[in-house]
Amino acid sequence: MLNIASYFPITNPTLIFFVVLLIILLAPIIMGKLRIPHIIGMVLAGVLVGQYGLDILSRDASFELFGRVGLYYIMFLASLEMDLDGLQRNKYRALVFGLLTFAIPFVMNYFTSISLLGYTTGAALLLACIMSSHTLISYPIVSRYGLQRKPSVVISVGATMVSLLLALIVLAIIVASHQGGGGVAFWSLFVLKMALYCAGLLYAVPRLTRCFLRRYSDAVMQFIFVMAMLFLMAALAELIGLEGIFGAFFAGLILNRYIPQLSPLMNRIEFIGNALFIPYFLIGVGMLINVRLLFAGGNIIWVVACFVIIGTLSKAIAAYLSSFVFRLPLSSAHMMFGLSSAHAAGAIAIVMVGMGLKTADGKPLVDEQMLNGVVIMILFTCIISSIVTDRSAQRIIVRDKEVAHNEEAPTTVENILVPVKYPEYANRLIDLALMMRSAKRPQGIVALNVVYDDQNIRKNQEAGQRLLDQVSHYAAGSDVHLQTQVRIAANIANGIKHAFKEFQATEVLIGMHTHASVSPKFWGEFHQSLFNGLSRQIIMARLNHPIATLRRIQVAVPSRAQYEPGFYRWVERLSRLSENLECRIVFYGRKDTLQMINEYVKNRHASVRATYIEMEHWNEMPKLAATIADDHLFVVVTARKGTVSFKAAQERLPEELTKYFKGKNLMIIFPDQYGDDKMRMTFAQPQHTEETSAYAALRDWMKNKSISLSMPKGKRGGKGEQNA
Repeated sequence: MLNIASYFPITNPTLIFFVVLLIILLAPIIMGKLRIPHIIGMVLAGVLVGQYGLDILSRDASFELFGRVGLYYIMFLASLEMDLDGLQRNKYRALVFGLLTFAIPFVMNYFTSISLLGYTTGAALLLACIMSSHTLISYPIVSRYGLQRKPSVVISVGATMVSLLLALIVLAIIVASHQGGGGVAFWSLFVLKMALYCAGLLYAVPRLTRCFLRRYSDAVMQFIFVMAMLFLMAALAELIGLEGIFGAFFAGLILNRYIPQLSPLMNRIEFIGNALFIPYFLIGVGMLINVRLLFAGGNIIWVVACFVIIGTLSKAIAAYLSSFVFRLPLSSAHMMFGLSSAHAAGAIAIVMVGMGLKTADGKPLVDEQMLNGVVIMILFTCIISSIVTDRSAQRIIVRDKEVAHNEEAPTTVENILVPVKYPEYANRLIDLALMMRSAKRPQGIVALNVVYDDQNIRKNQEAGQRLLDQVSHYAAGSDVHLQTQVRIAANIANGIKHAFKEFQATEVLIGMHTHASVSPKFWGEFHQSLFNGLSRQIIMARLNHPIATLRRIQVAVPSRAQYEPGFYRWVERLSRLSENLECRIVFYGRKDTLQMINEYVKNRHASVRATYIEMEHWNEMPKLAATIADDHLFVVVTARKGTVSFKAAQERLPEELTKYFKGKNLMIIFPDQYGDDKMRMTFAQPQHTEETSAYAALRDWMKNKSISLSMPKGKRGGKGEQNA
């Protein structure tokens, strides 16, 4: 009989690398379904395959090597992606908040560790370092709402650097004291070496970097140079008694101004780190965690509770005290707490350093219980941070009424990208684009055909060019010259997104998926990837009749739509469409939203015949189906997940449109929802976004199961059971 257990743990380096790559590939997909940050997902995957889990992998030398590189990479990216200009503008407030969000958690967690957990002084200081720093794990949420320039956000970003830098300095002191003693002579020499280290690198590295980047433009050479500087500074830090992660963090600060955020070099640095080194390190960390301790009794639950409660409470005190001193609104205080309450990259880096330190009696400074407690604490604080940041971002948007500053001016640049594929439908999309474009612009429309890079590429290119010639000739009848392009791509959605950037388009107008033979899904093969991956306005249209025959437009608007950045853009497009078709347009929505639309339409398009009908709840939308005739156009303004106007009821949009609006002329609008994302924290961003979570799927399954059980026994099985 085959004994599968004898093949595990895997020790073959090739198979180990294959399994790790498989985890890096699948973990973001699974964690996306579970709505768990991918950093935690990688750690949990390491727990699963490690010796304390299913014992699938052996933690060989590759985890030591790649783990060390990944550890440095996290700290390097954390400082390389800092917005130093924003920090400079708010340096005093950021410094105050940074000191408070470092000092208060440091003191509270130090005394808690000694009095409640019985830790030694060294272990208590190390834990205080972990809890006094934080990671901007929820910064991508701020980027999604476009609030990066808000004072509370800028202050929090600056405070992150201050608190992390102070934590690393204290960590360096802890490491030095464990390795070299603690006399006056030792500390004097330590301070001198640290001063010489910082001063020497601040003088030499910028000059060397400028000289190299000016003389050599080769992409590979530039990348290798940056990596060499990173590991040189980390090695020098270890040489003088500091910890290597301090050198990596310091390297990012020095090189920050020489590597622009949108440069190809920055893209390569982020790609290599996020694709391989950082996931490898996180998986290696997970393999060290002994999950069996959670079920072995003891005080592990008490340890986790102390870490989470005291750590979160201390960060909250610092945030709300700072906001009171700065006289910021309560919603800004919530934002500062949300951004500063999560522990991830810095905490993992510091605890890994602590695992290599020994106490006087030879025991490790960080035991298994503390390691497990820190990792579980990271999971809880990431969840708390994400929830608080998301809710505070929505409150700030509503508070400041951001829409008032985003009203689209008549001179706003417009460039509508129209992907076309089917000849029988292409002209209707061009018609729609012509009706929505500004009459003052002779161009402004780009027709695009994307073909797969496969064995039929030449044939499809020729067919695509013929289609573009057709729509160009059609548009010429309206004295409009189209820009056209046939694009080759391995992924249709990526091809459209790249063309969007290349042509500097402002929005996308695309036909809705209607071919069941191609894909049975409502969104088709690539539409969902398109609106999840592109945060600008996307209009999807299904026109069963020529657009000129439409005699009414009916628009369902969600509550709080006026707070989205793209609110006025879609109102402008629909107003133009109604004006050009000379048909009535009816808006359904909340009273405050309808007032904003009414004001805009009256001021900009006085000739439009608009009607406004209150619709208190989004669940009332299916009732509108009875009012829509075959020559009406039904428009649904929706939102992407995690935005201020998104609501859970919108998740049922595909099912409701299929059930109640089948055969109707339909348009779905995803408004502009973007921010000027200058500081991104790429290692904290999700690598993969799932539209439907596992929890929603489980809820739907349980709902269907309960309905099935409530039916009479003879009707449960359907026709198959009745015929049996």
